[in-house]
Amino acid sequence: MNIANDFRSGFFTVHTPRQICCAAESFLINKISPTSDSLTYKKSYSCYIEHIKNIDLSYLAHNSTRKKSTDEEKRFGIQIDSLCDLVSFGVLPSAMGHAFGIQGWGTIPLMLFSLAAVIRIVSFDIPDWRELHIPQQVMDLAEVKSGLVLVTGTAGSGKSTTQACIIDRINKSRSCHIITLEDPIEFLHRNQRSIISQREIAVDTADFLSALRSCLRQAPDVILLGEMRDANTIRTAITAAETGHTVIATMHTKGAVNAIDRIIDSFDSAHQGQIRFLLATVLRTVVSQQMLPGKTGSMIPAFEIMHVNSAVRGMIRDCKNHQINNAITAGRAEGMISMDQAILELYRADLITNETAISYADNPEQLRRHLDQK
Repeated sequence: MNIANDFRSGFFTVHTPRQICCAAESFLINKISPTSDSLTYKKSYSCYIEHIKNIDLSYLAHNSTRKKSTDEEKRFGIQIDSLCDLVSFGVLPSAMGHAFGIQGWGTIPLMLFSLAAVIRIVSFDIPDWRELHIPQQVMDLAEVKSGLVLVTGTAGSGKSTTQACIIDRINKSRSCHIITLEDPIEFLHRNQRSIISQREIAVDTADFLSALRSCLRQAPDVILLGEMRDANTIRTAITAAETGHTVIATMHTKGAVNAIDRIIDSFDSAHQGQIRFLLATVLRTVVSQQMLPGKTGSMIPAFEIMHVNSAVRGMIRDCKNHQINNAITAGRAEGMISMDQAILELYRADLITNETAISYADNPEQLRRHLDQK
């Protein structure tokens, strides 16, 4: 494996302590400029790398759920503490996960599994939404003054990046109080026209539900909710949107209709009617996205956008979710677009291949007929 190239691409997997060391060394060589300060940093960090080479990481597979007790674990903890002046090192209680923060560059979430590790690099800087091919209709969601906005998609589809770009637009264009609840914090926002309070689950607060309830007492205008995981969190988010806040939340679902079904199905049948009514009242937009491999080798996002107009609101309230996809397809004049329409536009813009378009489509046969008409 070419760790240097993988590091530049931003994602790679390493399997041994030695490869972890090579990856860290490659990062320092390729990402830190050779100034006197960075050379000092390299020397200090190389000491930590040498410590890693002598550590048996196999104990991680057997001790991930108990407190540190062995000499090896204590030794590992001491070495982490010695880096506090250079590296911000967080341990996630639910897994053997760690996050390195490199000053002036970004964060490196690190997950250790026995003798393997998965590392993803996230830049501190907010990316340019134009370079990421995020459509203007999505960025216009920064103008929503109240209600619930959902950003949905499978894991790795870019939901957090889309959220960060929307929050950055609000930060630059409006004077308001923004509270973000994230697990973990990936992008760092600096106060511009708005005041932003970023909180990390399991570090600054116990869980999403308690964090959401607490932040409602702190006069927020915009709440970014990292994930709606259970019925209580969903109900509290709906209540927050109902009381005049803008709530921007994510869900691990594919498609706007599936997101609505997931919310309603989180509740027992006795409460689903009430939730349908409340959701139809507070929901403003659902954005569903997925990443497609582009012709140049980069990943291109495709966005399905559903705005809640009177027709969609009635379908949600009257339990006619199966009709929503037709409303999205017919709503182009109102800024809506289905996933297959978005994929077709990417193909016509020569960003993806015919095979990619068909393989990622919701209705491959129907999309194939449109592709043949190009």
